[in-house]
Amino acid sequence: MKTTFYSNGKLLITGEYLVLDGAKAFALPTKFGQNLVVEDGTNKEIKWKSYDFDHQIWLEDCISFSDIINNPTAQIETVKTTLITILHEAYLLNSDFINQAQGYLVTTELTFPKNWGLGTSSTLLNNIAQWTKIDAFTLLKNSFGGSGYDIACAQHNTPIIYRLEQNVPVVEPVTFNPDFTQNLFFVYLNKKQSSKTAINAYYNNKNQNLANSITENNKITETALKAKTLTEFAYALEKHETHLSNILELETIKEIAFPDFNGVVKSLGAWGGDFVLVISKENPKEYFASKGYETILTYAEMIL
Repeated sequence: MKTTFYSNGKLLITGEYLVLDGAKAFALPTKFGQNLVVEDGTNKEIKWKSYDFDHQIWLEDCISFSDIINNPTAQIETVKTTLITILHEAYLLNSDFINQAQGYLVTTELTFPKNWGLGTSSTLLNNIAQWTKIDAFTLLKNSFGGSGYDIACAQHNTPIIYRLEQNVPVVEPVTFNPDFTQNLFFVYLNKKQSSKTAINAYYNNKNQNLANSITENNKITETALKAKTLTEFAYALEKHETHLSNILELETIKEIAFPDFNGVVKSLGAWGGDFVLVISKENPKEYFASKGYETILTYAEMIL
């Protein structure tokens, strides 16, 4: 008996950081994601294999049911100990997948390079939640933490507006299909950012005007979503970047790396790493390639 689960990757267009405090975030699920295939096994253990997009194994290990039940304290945090923690939290929410099984063979496979930052963890969490029949948002809260917009993208095949209302996720599928998507590009900066580090920086820097900051963010998000022209959309995202730059007390990615670029460069998710959104009237591939950035995807290539 073989069962396959799948989850979409994610990109956060507006609302980064502020989404943690109830702001509206505009997010897009990607055409890239992750599979999880479960088969029956033996010996009260999980034989686990994780493949990157190029079919190279990046994790191969054996996890005993007793470790999942007890979650022994790890001296050093590794991929395996993190996985055990997730499975342990899943076990606490629904023990049936352990109590009623002899063992498992589990295979995961990414359809994007795992260093791209499109949601290696969120797609895994959502797949494990589907497999173990638990709520993925609760599993996230009990393991990694975070806003949960990435889990919402994992579960939806359309653009979404995501917010937390009294810490409860509210997901609103929306239509975003403007005429100017051919002017939107995603450029990979090849600088993996730690979400935890960035979130800590946000909490240290967010000021007393949080309510105003959220209101401003929500206005910009609405404007971006309803933009009829490329100019309107570009203006909204530029405004968003400036707004967050002031809160984080950080220079924007355009100021740091692309001051001479004729267009908008917007950070997505944790500032300074992974992908940026580029808004440009001309194809920007030559410009970014000349600066050493070879991975440039069109909107149609990236977004579901």
